[in-house]
Amino acid sequence: MHNQFIDIEQLLRDQSGEKHFSFEVLPPLKGNGTESLFSNIAKLKEFNPSFINITTHHSEYVYHEREDGLIERQRIRRRPGTVAIAAAIQQRYEIPVIPHVICSGATKEDIEYELLDLQFLGVNHLLLLRGDKAREDRMFTPTENGHSHTTELIEQVNLFNKGVFIDGSEMKNPGAPFTYGVACYPEKHEEAPNIEEDLRYLKQKQELGATFAVTQLFYDNKKFFDFVERARSIGITIPIVPGIKPFAKLSQLTMVPKTFHCDIPEELASLAKECKTDEEARQLGIEWATQQVKELYAHGFNNVHFYMVSAVKSVHEVVSRLLK
Repeated sequence: MHNQFIDIEQLLRDQSGEKHFSFEVLPPLKGNGTESLFSNIAKLKEFNPSFINITTHHSEYVYHEREDGLIERQRIRRRPGTVAIAAAIQQRYEIPVIPHVICSGATKEDIEYELLDLQFLGVNHLLLLRGDKAREDRMFTPTENGHSHTTELIEQVNLFNKGVFIDGSEMKNPGAPFTYGVACYPEKHEEAPNIEEDLRYLKQKQELGATFAVTQLFYDNKKFFDFVERARSIGITIPIVPGIKPFAKLSQLTMVPKTFHCDIPEELASLAKECKTDEEARQLGIEWATQQVKELYAHGFNNVHFYMVSAVKSVHEVVSRLLK
């Protein structure tokens, strides 16, 4: 049985050689219920995942035409429920959960309430992220009375851990402190001018208290190994967890580099071009991801994180091949 108070950093630094994996899920779209999400988790529970990440999506703008013909802009949340989903997974499956807490679309007060709810539920590990810019924005625009950068969000969590609210008042009974990880980008964040600057930000997050980092998805292990080497050379010592997503559709050949700002290696691209159907592409993706993870394990990266969106069956197949 898992203990939700497991020390994630200790697990990620485990030198026993035991192979671990974790995965990320999305809260269901508003009104869709949890049946599909829970059945996906149940399929992977048999492999004893280290933890489950739960993404969060704050409000976004939608446009409605009013009766008078004018266009009205409204904020809606399409995927509420990250905190509740985290609690339900932890209770139902006894698997440690690491929900995302993001700057995007949230005020400092929203974040404080989120931290209080998570603390009440005994969820004590977080992944702190800036979050994506709104679709209609050219650049990331912070919410009014919100944060512009992950480092500011980290400082709010650090303050909370010390028992201080954002208005400066002190908590009468501070609860268990949070530990947290952050994101990192083997092929650099899309807004970073260069990889050196990006790595300096990662080091700053470590200095502020981040205890691990999970990478954006990538398909070229060499780029990941180079990234880790550069990180270590400037004093980044926290565990860096590789993030993997099996290639699943022919359309991803053009969509993935654009959406996730990562290259498709030449070998994978030429193999994908030979695929006639999405099913052939999916099988290729399973094969590629399996070999990718085997190489990562062989290089001592014994914790691998899987991105599950549109790839549940593929991830199940990859994990079953790796952990038989």
